Amino acid sequence: MSAEPGPLEAALRNRRSQGGKALVPYVTGGLGDWQATLSAAADAGADAIEVGIPFSDPVMDGPVIQEANDRALAGGITPQGVLDALGRLDIGIPLAVMTYYNIAFRFGLERFASVLAEQGVAAAILPDLPLEEAGPWSEAADAAGVETVLLAAPTASDERLGRICARTRGFVYGVGLLGVTGVRGELATSAVVMAKRLKQMTDLPVLVGVGVGTPEQAEEVCQVADGAVVGSAVVRCMLGEGSPMAVGELIGQFRRALD
Repeated sequence: MSAEPGPLEAALRNRRSQGGKALVPYVTGGLGDWQATLSAAADAGADAIEVGIPFSDPVMDGPVIQEANDRALAGGITPQGVLDALGRLDIGIPLAVMTYYNIAFRFGLERFASVLAEQGVAAAILPDLPLEEAGPWSEAADAAGVETVLLAAPTASDERLGRICARTRGFVYGVGLLGVTGVRGELATSAVVMAKRLKQMTDLPVLVGVGVGTPEQAEEVCQVADGAVVGSAVVRCMLGEGSPMAVGELIGQFRRALD
């Protein structure tokens, strides 16, 4: 592990060292006025933003983010288009891209990592890339200075969680429940259990996502976790009201709940 934390890890550690909880919203690249939405999210108090690169078969995602992917792709967005746009943005907080391994593989792993770095992207999350097969990508990302965030599932053994914590960069992404992304009526018990297990294993920031859909649920999981990743609630707002201002107001509600 490198001695110096990357920009994503540094931002999350900074929030924690000040006694706060980190907020990382997810925004679908290419959906509506998404670049202004990123700026609105930063202004509303996000510590970092996860930017989805749309993919035709987002296996981890539920109906809301699937619809967002479909709309963005129908509008003509491409992976390169998202990355080029990110390279032109300067919103003052770290950006992580979230996409599927197929896209990184088609780019070529070294090329994908170097393009991320060139466009100022701090980190990458590839949720369908299992730990056992992550070596080539992780090495390419490490060499380019891109933080690879790994997901930790509630079904994982302690031994496996330990290996995930050792290999991840930026933060450990605790998956709050079994299933796809989406807003639920209440926080799954597994989300808090996941946070507790990970907090006992690592000093890296531990954030929980998947099934964290309301400010109250974020506040609940952050009784234990260092922060929350909020995806479907944000994307549902983008699909509905759509305006960056509306998304900023929603993220502001999460920020106030965590503060």
